[in-house]
Amino acid sequence: MADHRIARRAFLLGMGLLGMLAQPAAAQTQLDLSTVWPESNFHTQNAMRYAAEVKKATNGSVDILVKAGGQLGFKGPEHLRAVRDGIVPMADILNIQQVGDEPFMGVESVPFLVGTPEELKVLHKYVRPEYDKIAERNNQKILFIVPWPTQYLQLKAKATTVEMLKGIKIRVPDKNAVDMLNAVGMSPVLIPWGETVPALASGVVSGVSTSAVSGVDGKFWEFLKYVLPTNHVWSSEMVTINLDSWKKLKPEERKAMEEIAVKLEPDFWAASVKADTDSLKRLTEGGMEVVPVPAPMMAELRAKTAPLLDAFLKRVPAADKPVKAYLAEMKRGS
Repeated sequence: MADHRIARRAFLLGMGLLGMLAQPAAAQTQLDLSTVWPESNFHTQNAMRYAAEVKKATNGSVDILVKAGGQLGFKGPEHLRAVRDGIVPMADILNIQQVGDEPFMGVESVPFLVGTPEELKVLHKYVRPEYDKIAERNNQKILFIVPWPTQYLQLKAKATTVEMLKGIKIRVPDKNAVDMLNAVGMSPVLIPWGETVPALASGVVSGVSTSAVSGVDGKFWEFLKYVLPTNHVWSSEMVTINLDSWKKLKPEERKAMEEIAVKLEPDFWAASVKADTDSLKRLTEGGMEVVPVPAPMMAELRAKTAPLLDAFLKRVPAADKPVKAYLAEMKRGS
């Protein structure tokens, strides 16, 4: 009996040694990257491309596993804390959804502060240092930032005046959008992305403030009819890594990850512009109609929401200097 146990132990030990021999010679670090967006979304595609390039540059020693569609169980607003606390080593974080913890993160969604991707690049020149500080105090490092494209009001009912928007229940992604659409007489409801399609399907809302890309992700043509290119707010996704995970990497691995992020970020911005064009086309193919915003309606939207910039700067003093510098470069007063 004792011989049988010894033989069994020797067999198990042998299997263990074989298992060790079967492991790759180089140590490999696997890092989960959580995102709420589906695999087809351009932000997820960007993250997957980044992961592939990092794996190649490090000869497989850093393997980033992109977990799309919220499969790790995190909602968008939870990502900053999840990376901070090391619950997940990496995430694709929507900046405007983190304002509960970091109010500065809402700066891009001040109504009509930014009008084009080119203007957003100028704003980022002034706000990126603050974003980096915010990341650091939340125990993480930003690798790259990519904007969402133009924002639309996607609605069941056609609207060509501000009066026609009144009372419409509309899903919004962040507090600034709540303030903005309250100011124009709509009834905004703050809903994370993962709960948006159920809210449309059940009739909780009859409109969504978001990009055309998200409209395609949610197959909005099944629920909504009209797309208004108001381009009222902006937002960006930040791919970050937990600082404890970052420090465990070898210096040459960190260098590769930083260099690839810098190299790919311009391509990722270009992908954002293309995604907008492609997605708007897909929405119209699905049966939605693009309704140009008449000049009087746009002027009224801007006028009704103008006080929100000053309110934001009062609420978030750290934003005052970078926003004023941006406005000066744009030759616009505050």
